[in-house]
Amino acid sequence: MEVNQLTKITICWELFQQGLPKSHIAQRLSVHRETVHLWITGIQTHPGLLLGFLEDYTRAKTGERAKRKIDGLLKTRVFKLREENRDCCGQKIREYLRDEYGTLLSTTTIYKILGEKYKLRSKWKKNTLRGPIPKANKPREVIQMDTVDFGAVFAFTSVDIFAKDVSVGLYPDLTSHSGALFLTDAMEGHFKYSTLIQADGGPEFKDEFKKKVLTYTDRFRVARPYKKNEQSYIESFNRSLRKECLGWNKYKPQDIPAMQRDLTEYLVYYHNKRPHMGLNMKTPKQVLREYKVSDI
Repeated sequence: MEVNQLTKITICWELFQQGLPKSHIAQRLSVHRETVHLWITGIQTHPGLLLGFLEDYTRAKTGERAKRKIDGLLKTRVFKLREENRDCCGQKIREYLRDEYGTLLSTTTIYKILGEKYKLRSKWKKNTLRGPIPKANKPREVIQMDTVDFGAVFAFTSVDIFAKDVSVGLYPDLTSHSGALFLTDAMEGHFKYSTLIQADGGPEFKDEFKKKVLTYTDRFRVARPYKKNEQSYIESFNRSLRKECLGWNKYKPQDIPAMQRDLTEYLVYYHNKRPHMGLNMKTPKQVLREYKVSDI
């Protein structure tokens, strides 16, 4: 195995001297391009060139390798590069270190250094399983929430995925404070309580919203990003809200009273007269009455 690796280094140097690109050398030898770069740089900077590098390489492979200490100056440079480049990732810092200081450092080591000073996002959290897409067998089991952008006005929307009844609120910003206000209005003024509330990962459904949400539900679930089917019911209503009521116009905060009048009139129609194919052409109000849920 060791002889094979030494042979690869020798062939690598010979191919490099012949003018072959590093990427082609890496492909021929079935090693990473960065490994080829390290070998060639090591040979070029070694006083004994190829033979000296091979001797040091063989010596380094015998016995237990001493743990490498990270230089304090190197840590300072890593921190500085991150702060100067808008909290960039370790891969970018690795490139900056090589270009600006001629220092080669692995991405793993860079993240270890960053972890000493910064709180880094956990990959485990990002990939945490969120369970199956919630389904409902009766009213008030699952409520989906979302927002619709109308310029300087935002419609906060919610729907019972079983009965298809909705609650909508108009707010001048997309903050968690407005999200918390809408949560209170929608639940206390309409749904009362739900087994599960689901929303996307937008800022309006964090902080203040998350502090209050468990007051009105047994469980809060964040839908996975880029999985539109997980929010399909509320997305469907959002399209109807645009198409049948508020359109695709851009509104200003001073337009909210007029928008609210149109919205109130639309919701009366939506709940009492508009049949839904998903409800066998019944209205949300008819379904709620069948299940003896209080009228809208």
